[in-house]
Amino acid sequence: ASPSRASAAEPERTGRAPRQLTVIASGDVLLHEALHRQAQRDARAAGVRGYLFDPIFAAVRPVVSEADLAICHLETPLGEPDGPFTGYPRFVVPPQIAATLARTGYDTCSTASNHTIDDGEQGVYRTLDALDAAGLRHAGSHRSAAEAATPTILTVRGVRVAHLSYTFSLNGLRRPADKPWLVNDLRADAVLAEARRAPAAGAQIVIASLHWGTEYQQRPNSMQVNLARTLLASPDIDLILGHHAHVVQPFERIGDKWVVYGMGNHVAWQHQSDVTRDGVLARMTFREVGPGRWRVVRAEALPTWMHLSNPARLVY
Repeated sequence: ASPSRASAAEPERTGRAPRQLTVIASGDVLLHEALHRQAQRDARAAGVRGYLFDPIFAAVRPVVSEADLAICHLETPLGEPDGPFTGYPRFVVPPQIAATLARTGYDTCSTASNHTIDDGEQGVYRTLDALDAAGLRHAGSHRSAAEAATPTILTVRGVRVAHLSYTFSLNGLRRPADKPWLVNDLRADAVLAEARRAPAAGAQIVIASLHWGTEYQQRPNSMQVNLARTLLASPDIDLILGHHAHVVQPFERIGDKWVVYGMGNHVAWQHQSDVTRDGVLARMTFREVGPGRWRVVRAEALPTWMHLSNPARLVY
């Protein structure tokens, strides 16, 4: 049987059914070296070469793929197909994960995190090239100033949805001085400026993925709370999706909008405590509440669990 599901919904209204779409999002895809080894074992079992991550994600594929828009958070840079690969503190992970995420049903991934430039600018370029090859859109890191200036917009059931992504930290690493656009810094003015550009580029819904918070703390910190209120006060931002803490943090409704402070780990290998094995899929139902105006009318928290015994598997 599936775990219990928590949700909050607005009452249905009578009359002609308005347009709706569902968005599902997940927390950190953080491929520690033990998961590389699991993917190697799964590849051998399937009779293929290299790394196969699909079995780790198999349990969530039905719920992810049924959403109209699915958003992942790829926390680490991708390497060459045959490596070399590294783990904490500076990650470089198998690029085969990109194809797995696409086959799982994800449409776009946020890539701004404290590990984005672990492998320097070439790691950024390699990651985005691999996502492109897998047919996945991406937001948060860039290969050029022009790319950074162009919001990521996806057409979902005829509705144009912008996906933004920002990180509060790079773990002390620095971008090349002439390439500040490699990854987005989490500053209110920067997020709001891109959010204003998105409707001008045709977006009707704007979703911001934010890498923020205090690791292993289940309550949002003051920066998260204050920034969420600042951003959601803007008419240009409709939903905030948070990650980084590696534990689940609350959902909160602010006015008629929602912030998901933290979705925990989606796929990772962490033993700090049992709560680092918890994750949540945030499923948000948007409804058109006026011509071209959309609002989340149902917020659902779908719990997941990272099973670390052999074989490592995501449980839903």
